[in-house]
Amino acid sequence: MVLTARVALWVVPVSDLAGVARHVLDVARSGIPGWRLVFLTPPGDLARELRAVGAEVIEGDFGPAHGLPSSARTLRDVVRRQRPAVVHSHLAYADIVAALVVRGPRLVTTEHGIARDDVVYHRSTTKGRVMALAHTARLRRFDAAIAVSRATADAMVEKWHPPVPVTVIPNGIDVVSRLAPLAPQPPEGELAPRPAAPPGLRILSLARLSPEKRLPALVDGFAELHRTHPEARLTLAGTGPEADALREQVTRLGLVDAVTMPGFVDPDAAMAEHDVLAMMSVWENCSYALLDAAARGMGVVATPVGGNPEILPASSLVDADDATAVAATLADQGLKPEVRPGLAEWPSVADMCARVAATYADSGVPA
Repeated sequence: MVLTARVALWVVPVSDLAGVARHVLDVARSGIPGWRLVFLTPPGDLARELRAVGAEVIEGDFGPAHGLPSSARTLRDVVRRQRPAVVHSHLAYADIVAALVVRGPRLVTTEHGIARDDVVYHRSTTKGRVMALAHTARLRRFDAAIAVSRATADAMVEKWHPPVPVTVIPNGIDVVSRLAPLAPQPPEGELAPRPAAPPGLRILSLARLSPEKRLPALVDGFAELHRTHPEARLTLAGTGPEADALREQVTRLGLVDAVTMPGFVDPDAAMAEHDVLAMMSVWENCSYALLDAAARGMGVVATPVGGNPEILPASSLVDADDATAVAATLADQGLKPEVRPGLAEWPSVADMCARVAATYADSGVPA
């Protein structure tokens, strides 16, 4: 007798390829052992890319752009037709809709974006408190909760008081697949060695140009570095509301010839052309940019916030407000490849997916 794999319905309320899309696509490529995955998304780039990797996708009127009534109807209809054993939601909107309409299947959520300080993700502390109450209420309906870092899990417990234990499953990464495009690949089945990257001071930021990324602090630190290493170069890749203010700061500090702001760039290509990735964020949960950079053998400089210390050693961590320390850490990570972090023992995508399968089992899915 052939056993049919049970269905896990992944509910993702965004159509673009930013943020959670990387996680979703990695899982779609790898698969969750013992489960047939079906993805519900709005029409758009994510649905297209999911189909390109062979995933089963349902496009529907779901997500903030479609409104709560339409989203609820869509999810209810998909659950009725697919009869999943698990509904696994991602991002706050999907979590709340799932809590409101799903009855019968086990409910699982993965938290990708909480911060200890409410104003990181909300415009005011009042909105943050309202959303915390909403999350506390919806978590009463969930059978399992996953966090992408220990810091994320701690913040969930502190703010939302989930009635079930929070399982920490970091974003997995396959070291071989994240190497620079022109790097030689090891024989199939062998672990890629840490790339031997030459020293250099080409600094890269891959971040939205917004206040929570603290890019002015990075520019100040780079200015200190440039005084002693005039060959150093900084790329501020990305777009956002602080673009004009950053250009003014670069001009004021006399760094116009050393700093470029190209807007959106391909992350893989940009990392291949730089020596150090810098991230001065107020908070990160489990940053794919940091993981990718460390997997490539790049130097990495980041603030000791959120899940960053779970990825990086102390030699990569620095207080964003200490420009002298930022400059010194950029120099060390750029010019001393032996102190760069690497990712020797980080879980692979397959490891991550196996732990998700175990979480489904622990949530009480009937055998």
